[in-house]
Amino acid sequence: MKIVVAYSGGLDTSVLLTWLKETYQAEIIAFCADVGQEEELTGLDAKALNTGATKCYIDDLREEFASDFIFPMIQAGAIYEGQYFLGTSIARPLIAKRMVEIARAENADAVAHGATGKGNDQVRFELTAAALAPELKVIAPWREERFRAQFPGRAEMIAYAEKNNIPVAASAKKPYSMDRNLLHISFESGILEDPWFDASAEKVRDMYVLSVSPEEAPDKAEYVELVFEKGICTAIGYHEMDALLAELKIEGISYNKENHARLSPLQVMRVLNKLGGRHGVGRVDLVENRFVGMKSRGVYETPGGAILHFAHRQVESLTMDREVMHLRDSLIPKYSTLVYNGFWFAPEREALQAFVTESQKNVTGVVRLKLYKGNIITAGRKSPLSLYNPHIATMEADPTQAYNQSDATGFIALNALRLKVAARVHGEQQ
Repeated sequence: MKIVVAYSGGLDTSVLLTWLKETYQAEIIAFCADVGQEEELTGLDAKALNTGATKCYIDDLREEFASDFIFPMIQAGAIYEGQYFLGTSIARPLIAKRMVEIARAENADAVAHGATGKGNDQVRFELTAAALAPELKVIAPWREERFRAQFPGRAEMIAYAEKNNIPVAASAKKPYSMDRNLLHISFESGILEDPWFDASAEKVRDMYVLSVSPEEAPDKAEYVELVFEKGICTAIGYHEMDALLAELKIEGISYNKENHARLSPLQVMRVLNKLGGRHGVGRVDLVENRFVGMKSRGVYETPGGAILHFAHRQVESLTMDREVMHLRDSLIPKYSTLVYNGFWFAPEREALQAFVTESQKNVTGVVRLKLYKGNIITAGRKSPLSLYNPHIATMEADPTQAYNQSDATGFIALNALRLKVAARVHGEQQ
C-alpha cells in the first residue's frame, strides 16, 4: 500500500507518518504545501525521510493560492457569517488538490491527513478528494478509535516520538493553537475557548504575529492606493513603496504613470499584510458555527485580506449596476458557506463563480484608503467606468435634465398602491 500524507514536520504529523507506516504496512510519501505559513521548510524533506517516508514533496503554492483561490473569493465578497474572512477555509482545497495530484502521479492507494474528527478541515480535505479523485481512499487517523486510544494527549505523542527516534521538538504547548497562511493567521483552543476571555487585552498582545494592537499602532495615518482591473487588485501606490519592497525582498517591479507598483497576486498579499499589520488592521474575534454542528471561538489576523475586501467594495460601489450588485450580495452567504464547508470544487460553487466573474467585468478603478489604528477609512475612489454621475446626483439644477423630479410623484403613487389597499382592508377588520 502507498499513502500520501499531508506533512508539516511538527509533532502531530511526524507521529502520524510513522504510525501510518507501521499500522498499514505502507510506503509513505510526505507532502508539505507552502501556502505562506512562513515556517522554516529547509531540511523538512530530510526529516520526513528520517521519519520513514520514501519521498517528500515540498511545493510552493503561494502564487496559485493568491491568484486562483484568494482573489476569486475576494471578487465574490465572501465573508462567512458577516465576520470571518475564510483564511483557513480557502487554503484547504488547494492543499488537498495538490495532494491528490501527487497521489495520482505516484500511483498511491490513499491520502491521509491529521485533521481532527471535531473540526471543519477533515470535511474540506475529503470533499476535495471526492471531487477530484474519487478512486482514492482517505485515511483520517483521528477518527480511528485505535489511534485516539494510543494518543489521548500530547504526552503520549512525545513518548512515542522518543521511542521511535522521531526528530521533533518536544516543547511545552502554547495555551492556544495557531494556523498561518498567506491570507491570515488563526488562534483557537486553550485560553480562547472561553468566549468571555478578552483576546485584545494587553497581557496577550504577544500572541499576535501579523499585526500590532490598535493601541500600539502609529499615531499618524498612512494612505495607500489600490488599483483594480475587473475586480482584481493589480497595483498598489504607497509613498514609501521602494523601501517596503526592499524590506519584503520583492524585486523587478515596474510602475504605471500614476506611480502605482504593478504586482502579482502574491506580491499584493505580502505588501498589504505588511501595511495592514503596521496599523493593527484586520483583527477579528468571533464565535462561528462549524459545519459539524458545534460553535467555536476563533481569533484571526487578516490585515491584507481586510484591506482588499474593503477596497474592492469601494470600487464596486462606483462601477457595478445596482441590480447586479444586489443579486451578487444575496449570494454571499451561500458562496461563503460553500467555501467554509469545503465545497470549493462543487459544481454549485463553480456556477456561482461564473456569475461572480461576469459581475466583475466593469469593476475597474482606484481606491485611496487611510489606515489608522485598526481602521480602514475611504479617502477617495475613481474609475473610468464609473456609473456615478455628479450632474444627475447633484441637489442643484441638473444640466443633463436626465431626471425630472416630477416623475417621482407617479413612481411613489404606484409603489404606495398596495400599501394603501392593505391598510384599508386591515383597518376595516380592526
